[in-house]
Amino acid sequence: MCASQRPKNMKVNFPECADRHGPAAAGTESRMRFPDQRTLSVLLTTLLVTIVCVVLYRAWQIILLFVLAIFFAYLINPVVKFLERHSLLVRNVRGPAVLEVYVGILILAALLGYAFAPGALRRVVDLVDDVPTVLDGMSNGEIATDLGSKYGWSEKQEIRLKLFLLRHKENVQDLVKVVDDYISHAAEVLGCLLLIPILAIFFLRDGDHIADVLTNLAFPKGSRETVRAVIAELHIMLTQYVRAQAILCGLSFAFYSVVMMLLRFPHALVLAVLGGLLEFVPVAGWMTTAALVIGIGMINHLHWIWMILLLALWRVTQDYFTLPRIMGRELEVHPLAVILAVLVGAKVGGIVGVYLAIPLAAALRVVWQAYATPPRREERVHDSNAKSTEFSNWAGAATN
Repeated sequence: MCASQRPKNMKVNFPECADRHGPAAAGTESRMRFPDQRTLSVLLTTLLVTIVCVVLYRAWQIILLFVLAIFFAYLINPVVKFLERHSLLVRNVRGPAVLEVYVGILILAALLGYAFAPGALRRVVDLVDDVPTVLDGMSNGEIATDLGSKYGWSEKQEIRLKLFLLRHKENVQDLVKVVDDYISHAAEVLGCLLLIPILAIFFLRDGDHIADVLTNLAFPKGSRETVRAVIAELHIMLTQYVRAQAILCGLSFAFYSVVMMLLRFPHALVLAVLGGLLEFVPVAGWMTTAALVIGIGMINHLHWIWMILLLALWRVTQDYFTLPRIMGRELEVHPLAVILAVLVGAKVGGIVGVYLAIPLAAALRVVWQAYATPPRREERVHDSNAKSTEFSNWAGAATN
């Protein structure tokens, strides 16, 4: 009997009270203990996620280089697979096929440089030298006189353009600063871009081994089969994305070559090849091509105003008609979803967001279908066995 239940002259039986209230008291004490194991696990997980997010934010430029290297590996992977099966030197071995592709790229670059580099380099040097003069003429309005004398404008048209440029003098001066910064950082950007094909060698050679190691490290044994099936579908999705990008680059090459030949621009084919390659880089790529083409047209007194109009028309067609339909068809995503992903990516991440928005949206679709639709999950894993086999052949066996 406890103290609350006994008479005043009765001895206290502490063991009885302990037996009656001891387990409840022990349970209360256990519940009051902090931190318990579950809370500690949540805190550690939150800390780990925070550290990973901070590292990703601080090293986003390096991570972007690796992402671009993966895309470059997917771009040349069909050629590597073809040489792996049909090479005249060594067949069915991944490493020599990768080496042959890179040797071919170097030879092609050397031939193009020997054929077109001297004239193109001279044009680029002249363009860089004349850019300050052209921008100064735009800031003080003197370029209106030059254009009027070239195209036979009336004096009223020249004055109207000159007044327009003078009213926007501050914007033109800001443009001068942007061009100066762009030219000063061009060498740094070029050096970073040269790392992309170097990093791509490792993904071409050991891509399957890298994916397998990461899967074993990050996921428990029971879920690895499903994860490998998802990775196989992501591999096919990235292949289709790079193929869609190659189609868009081919269309841009055709547009630039036809238009510049019609307007009689010098080195039309070289500029068209450059414009097609830069189509891989969103926003900055086509802006670089447009600035180079328009600058060459202004320096050589060509029809650069017509070129501006045609470039603007092509950009609208490419961004709001061609790209959504080609990407939607290849990635099985609605064209409206493609436009939405690009707009959201531009708002959140700028140029990088535009570049990664479409593959991220397609990747989310793949992961959602794998984990958010349980009735089809086992069927998808079974159907992905062939895809896993194709994925394992993407970079070849690491033992080769």
